[in-house]
Amino acid sequence: MVGRKEAFSGMDLRLRGKRALVTGASRGIGRAIALSLADFKVDVAINFFRHRAAAEEVRGEIEKRGARCLVVKGNVANPAHVAEMFREIEQAWGGLDILVSNAASGVLKPVEELTLHHFQWTMEINAAALLPLAQHFVKLPSSGEKIIVAVSSLGAVRAIPNYTLVGASKAALESMVRHLAAELAPRGVRVNAVSAGTVDTDALKHFPNRDDLLEESRRRTPAGRLITPQDVANAVVFLCTEFASMIHGQTILVDGGYAIRA
Repeated sequence: MVGRKEAFSGMDLRLRGKRALVTGASRGIGRAIALSLADFKVDVAINFFRHRAAAEEVRGEIEKRGARCLVVKGNVANPAHVAEMFREIEQAWGGLDILVSNAASGVLKPVEELTLHHFQWTMEINAAALLPLAQHFVKLPSSGEKIIVAVSSLGAVRAIPNYTLVGASKAALESMVRHLAAELAPRGVRVNAVSAGTVDTDALKHFPNRDDLLEESRRRTPAGRLITPQDVANAVVFLCTEFASMIHGQTILVDGGYAIRA
């Protein structure tokens, strides 16, 4: 399995000294992204809302890699929290170069059990939060080109049982990425998304059909295994480099070939 540095072995990614914010970075995919950026000496502000102990563990891992770390608490669906997070980052570091919008939540229920409240909650966390994050991010000084990467999922374009609201929110997120990219590119901001196939993280434990979903994904994936958080992190790191400088407004699919199967 390809690890953090092995994915870019022998390459100078020219990320040293960059400053990044990764939302939802205390666990799962967000944690893998934060540590992968730190491997290349990116200073990382890790956002969490409920799991401070886990966030502090990630801080320790980042600092072991020789990068600076700032832990910022906040619910990304709350505009006041987002504003405070960016105030803390600007006060500590003076600016920011990379924003990774990863924090996600949602309601996983059959259609007949869903409510408009469930819809609004899921949309606010998974899609709408990118707007204030991006607005605050573009106002901060940077050391060069600014990078925004949002984390999506295959449910944005494929129907998955009990995934109605999360899938709709991720589709909205990917649409917002395209529109942000078109508007912000002339201002030196590059915006993309990474869409993950089935990843066995803590979030998947909330699926009532988790075991069936994992088995079906393994069976259908040409690469022969499930996607790991590290697979997603590797793609995010690449999009943060100058080697991806002409990739704008795209959703990069990391699924081991799952989506190409009929």
